Formats: sequence, structure tokens, C-alpha cells
Amino acid sequence: MRKLLQAVPLCAFVLPALLSLTACVTVPDGATLKTTFDSGVAAYDAGDYPKAYQIWSGIQDQDLAAMRNVAMMLRHGQGVAKNPKRAEEIYTLAAEAGLPTAQADLADMLLKGEAGPPDPRAALPLLEAAAAADHPVAEYELAQMFEAGGLVPEDPATARKLYAAAAGHGMKEAQDRLDQMGPAPASPPDSSVRLMQPAPPAGAPADQTVRLMQPAPPVPPPATLVDPAPIRPAQP
Repeated sequence: MRKLLQAVPLCAFVLPALLSLTACVTVPDGATLKTTFDSGVAAYDAGDYPKAYQIWSGIQDQDLAAMRNVAMMLRHGQGVAKNPKRAEEIYTLAAEAGLPTAQADLADMLLKGEAGPPDPRAALPLLEAAAAADHPVAEYELAQMFEAGGLVPEDPATARKLYAAAAGHGMKEAQDRLDQMGPAPASPPDSSVRLMQPAPPAGAPADQTVRLMQPAPPVPPPATLVDPAPIRPAQP
């Protein structure tokens, strides 16, 4: 059984382009909104996707979680015809309002090019925002970027930290990748450090000052990156 987001009233956010919402005074009271949202969760968990979509689409102007769930169902074709472009548009509204799950979902769509050509540059700030909110899929996909380099500087240390954070949420793919990378290489001594010996006696060769020149251990090339885990509705 898939779990979905908890209701998040939109009056707490500023959404300049939010569909047909005109003023917070039109939003149902919190108890009514939660009851409606929860009825959508019950329908979804029962496998009645058309009913769940109908319920959430009726309150998506008032609730961020409902908006994100509508986008998710449009993305996957659950209870409604699959429409990645429309899903992307709705995800964008929820992501701009600051919902981490929507940010991660939208970034995943952009990386995979589900509604157009892949756009990792547009996905990057979304991944950064969602990863900062400790979203595991965003942490995993951002780690892939830092491991591979290119759009961001290649940084295995940051990649390891992000993989470890995602693995801490139980994401098997992140733990597998962390295991494949192996332990972080030991930091080489600072090549600028000099061992200062006593001054040589008169007439002795002036080579008593020894400079440490230990090369850094080689870093193995990154292994082939695996696909991220499929997006799942978030735990309330």
C-alpha cells in the first residue's frame, strides 16, 4: 500500500500562478480540508484511483499535498490519462511553493526527460532544495551529479555524504552505490610541510632540509551509476 502526503493548506504559501485560487478566504476550514484529503488517501489505498484523483483535483487549489498527488497521478496515469506535460506544470506550482516532495519529483522528471528533452541544469536547483530538506531521492540523484562531475564539480566526498544520507532513509540503491565507491581515500600529507633539521655543520652538503613529497593515493573511477529508486508517495 502506497502512502501519500499529509494535507498542507495553501494559505501558508504564496502561489502567484496558482490555477483558480483567488483568496485564502475561499479555502475550507482545516478540519473539512483534512477530511476531504483523507478520503482521497482511503480511495487511493483501496486502489480506487479515479475516485482519489477526483477528490484531490477538487482541492488542489487549497492544498499543496493534494496538488502534488494530482501531479503524481497525471505523471503515472493513475485514475486519469497519463499526461507528463500537465504533471510537470502542476509539480512546478507545488515546487515553487516549497514542497520538497514536489521539488524531488519534478527534478526526477526533468532528469529523465519525461515531458521533453532531459534538462539536468533545471533539475539541479530543485535537487539542491529537496536534498536540503533531507529528501532521499533528491540526495541520491544529487550525489550522482557530484560523483560524475560536469554540471557540478566532481566531488566524491560530497557524493559519499549524500549517498550516506539517502541510505540512512533506507534507500538500497544509495547504500549499494556507497559500497561500490568504497571507503574515502586517506588525505595525503600537506606537500607544503617541511621537516626542519638542525643547521648542517660548516662544509657539510646543504641538503639537510627534507621536503615531504608523498603523492595522493589514486582515486578509482566511478562505477556505472544505477537508476534511482522509483518515486513513492511520501510518509505523512
